[in-house]
Amino acid sequence: MLAVSGLVILALVRDQTGTEGFLVGLGLAVLPVPLLVAAFRWLQRAAPGPWTHLVFAFAWGACAAALMSIVANSFATRWIASATADPSRADTLGATVIAPVVEETAKAAAVALVLLFRRHDVGGILHGVVIAGLSATGFAFTENILYFGNAFGTDRLTGDSGLTSLTAATFFVRAVMSPFAHPLFTVLTGIGFGLAALSGERRRVRRVLLPLSGLLLAMGLHALWNASPDFGEYGFLTVYAVLMVPLFGLLTWLVVWARQRELRTVRTELPAYAAAGWLAPADPFALGSMRARRLALRYARRHGGRTAAREVARYAADATALASLRHRAASGRVPADFAVRENELLGEVWRRREWARPALEHAARITAPPLRVTAPPPGVHPGYGYGYGSAAGYGPARGAHPDPAGPGPHHGWGYGYGHGHGHGHGNGRGSAYGSGTAPAPRQAERPHPAYASGWARPYGHPTDA
Repeated sequence: MLAVSGLVILALVRDQTGTEGFLVGLGLAVLPVPLLVAAFRWLQRAAPGPWTHLVFAFAWGACAAALMSIVANSFATRWIASATADPSRADTLGATVIAPVVEETAKAAAVALVLLFRRHDVGGILHGVVIAGLSATGFAFTENILYFGNAFGTDRLTGDSGLTSLTAATFFVRAVMSPFAHPLFTVLTGIGFGLAALSGERRRVRRVLLPLSGLLLAMGLHALWNASPDFGEYGFLTVYAVLMVPLFGLLTWLVVWARQRELRTVRTELPAYAAAGWLAPADPFALGSMRARRLALRYARRHGGRTAAREVARYAADATALASLRHRAASGRVPADFAVRENELLGEVWRRREWARPALEHAARITAPPLRVTAPPPGVHPGYGYGYGSAAGYGPARGAHPDPAGPGPHHGWGYGYGHGHGHGHGNGRGSAYGSGTAPAPRQAERPHPAYASGWARPYGHPTDA
């Protein structure tokens, strides 16, 4: 369907602009696309998802949403012109009323389709923002071809060229001053969908109202933007300076905050699975740092090629989804298929562990702060274990662990994870992790189920696979 839509929209745009205008418009319209795609890709790396979603979203905006908008806008404008016998009023209503409703609905359909058919891959605000932003980027790309091609055709008729031409003015306004306009509108809808995905499945009213509210805000902002030239000589610049730029800054801050929040969730939730033996000790720290992730991918690519890098990337994506799933459950928003989904993700990270662990351990060694090891106090037996205590970080931790030689636990000094009331990297000192449960690995060759009890796991246990 997208391929057919692409062919139809190609024919329609070429018919309106001519072949030469189409080629000029295409060349100019593609210039802001890499910057916008790179920005959304940067956001997406903190909460990785399938790359096919990104391609689908961009293609949907460029082909399906653009086609629906052109057809619906043209039909509605002609109908209003024939009904009122006032073509100028029809154009005004089409730009300020019809176009915002049609275009924002068409672009938002990409997020709705992914959430409907791939709901496991939309776990929060970042996913909604990225899919919505790329859909809007694709739409703006096609729309810009049309605008730039028509402007070039007008310049050919009037003989204008250079910086004083209509093509140059149109490019400055649409590609230099406001390349973020369409993404900014649709990101509001994406935030609504992302918040809806975070809501509990029983909160059906909220899951409907949040996307609808985002869509209405996007329509209203889009209508105000289209109507700004009618507000007087400086109407466009006033709306741009007073509304668009501050809102762009606010939403940029919001999505960067959401990105950091996603990384904090990884650092907070994954130690439970490390304590149960599913993940390596270095994984929560390494996966909670974008620098460490980049180093891990570079290490995997250098030592194992593209296959290894791809497996490490998928490992990071599944582990991040696992942390997000556990965070939702801890917040009281337990999905109905929590156990099934958790087991699926655990199976995926376990299957890729041989590829990912060397790379992540390498990255953790490079990015972790220097360790300061002190002698244990008298009466404390040396040993290695995982502690979950009063500081978050990858460092020395004092934790309780089962005694292989006896029935009761004793305290041991060693290296492990400390985690608790502060964020940062340093020494952790506290009792073993016990604030939640993590399912133990299921097969015999995986770590022993006893280590899922909440006690820290010692290295070198006879039953440690």
